[in-house]
Amino acid sequence: MMRDVQVARGIPLWLMQDYLEELGGYVEEDGRVTGPGWTATLTQLEPFRLGSLRVGQVQLVLEGDTETLAELKPQLEKKTMRAGA
Repeated sequence: MMRDVQVARGIPLWLMQDYLEELGGYVEEDGRVTGPGWTATLTQLEPFRLGSLRVGQVQLVLEGDTETLAELKPQLEKKTMRAGA
């Protein structure tokens, strides 16, 4: 079993849930998202502050077997990629 913890900035919790559902997961009653061979726990964190700028952030904890997460993470990274200036 592998556990991967990361923080995503600039992506609302509801949108991260949608992305995980698009990757085969479904939202449990307790808010966790469960997919084939993996579970994701999302937690809304305090906004990240840089001067007067405030950016929302979500902690994502992915748990599953190593092979499954190795396939899931690149797919999720494509969905969460944001273009910058």
